[in-house]
Amino acid sequence: MIQIDALPAFSDNYIWLLQDTAKRRCAVVDPGDAGPVQAWLDAHPDWILSDILITHHHQDHVGGVECLKQRTGARVCGPANEHIPGRDLALHDHDQVEVLGLTFEVLAVPGHTLGHIAYYTADQPAPLLFSGDTLFAAGCGRMFEGTPEQMQPALARLAALPSATQVYCAHEYTLSNLRFAKAVEPENPHIAQRFEDVTRLRADHRITLPSTIGLERQTNPFLRTAETSVKQKADEWKGLSNTSQAAVFAALRSWKDSF
Repeated sequence: MIQIDALPAFSDNYIWLLQDTAKRRCAVVDPGDAGPVQAWLDAHPDWILSDILITHHHQDHVGGVECLKQRTGARVCGPANEHIPGRDLALHDHDQVEVLGLTFEVLAVPGHTLGHIAYYTADQPAPLLFSGDTLFAAGCGRMFEGTPEQMQPALARLAALPSATQVYCAHEYTLSNLRFAKAVEPENPHIAQRFEDVTRLRADHRITLPSTIGLERQTNPFLRTAETSVKQKADEWKGLSNTSQAAVFAALRSWKDSF
């Protein structure tokens, strides 16, 4: 069993810390800031940071990589098609990488950035997904580099993972995402309940992650582009009939960008 904790960074980032408690080895995902990781290592001096996993090249995900690598000698794994500082292992779609005894499959999920990847493993009792800025709890990332025709299928690929898959995304955006989801599907009882639950968590300054793929299928409008009610709202927003799921996704994303 691998223990996973969140190390908060900046205003709303999470750096995921994976811990093999038996061997006192750990790994981190997307350390945009070395400080929180260094503080944890300083408090646990008998632990070894063995691996750094990167999903994409944005500074709030890679800013701490070189400092941590210099200090610990950790292996840096990241997407082959992006510039990742200090990268030792360049990863392509369908590659596998072993970290702390877990075998992760690399999933190419372009859209937020062109080379964005996610890490998936079924080795734990519940499968794990580290989705970076592609899939958020109740939302998705903005398209800074890719197109709707890339990102909608990428999200559908993640939605096809087992329902019990635990989703570890990189930002605490859940409450604002659910406000938008309520606007898209005001009659969806799963969204209404999740909004209540998350509102209580955030009122207590508690983390809303991980999510699950099953919950995302019920409450995330960007995974629900085939639903008639979602398409109707997207059509209303654009003032025309969106003829494909990618078009529905594009309409939702443009709406969310100005929501």
